[in-house]
Amino acid sequence: MSIESHRLAQAIYVESPNQSERPAEAKISLLVIHNISLPPGEFGSDAILQLFCNTLNFSAHPYFCALEGLRVSAHVLIRRNGDVIQFVPFNRKAWHAGKSSFEGREGCNDFSIGVELEGTDDDPFTDDQYAALTEITHDLLAAYSSLTAARIVGHSDIAPGRKSDPGPCFDWERYRCSLSAGTTIR
Repeated sequence: MSIESHRLAQAIYVESPNQSERPAEAKISLLVIHNISLPPGEFGSDAILQLFCNTLNFSAHPYFCALEGLRVSAHVLIRRNGDVIQFVPFNRKAWHAGKSSFEGREGCNDFSIGVELEGTDDDPFTDDQYAALTEITHDLLAAYSSLTAARIVGHSDIAPGRKSDPGPCFDWERYRCSLSAGTTIR
């Protein structure tokens, strides 16, 4: 993949209204990895896209009622098959982290990029997802000089006690080794 005008050239682009300008002084310096599935534990529907674009039918599933009024997004979603959908250009603020803090700095949305993996805390992620995540991470590290491999965290790291994703099934060692090797491991 390549980044052109703050977008992944090879990704499907579906613009989310849930975005805003970053503060003028904010530099992209944090990558936050999440997981999401809607309904929980179910994969492959368009519910995530609908949630991020404020078009989710809240009566379509009992779980969705709890999401009514929620305005969230991420920069990127990586599907189980490795397909990549981008919702927010990287130079803009996606609304993915909520109340959060990293190294004493509050409001991580201001200076972070949010990547969602379609999944749950309790299901292993796919080889295709690790491959896509590694490739995207390499591109982000090359494009944004304030972002380093040491500043890649899970949602649970910036919102402890409130969030648990990407969860215990995310293989941090595998991911970090693929970044260090400069290769995409399948």
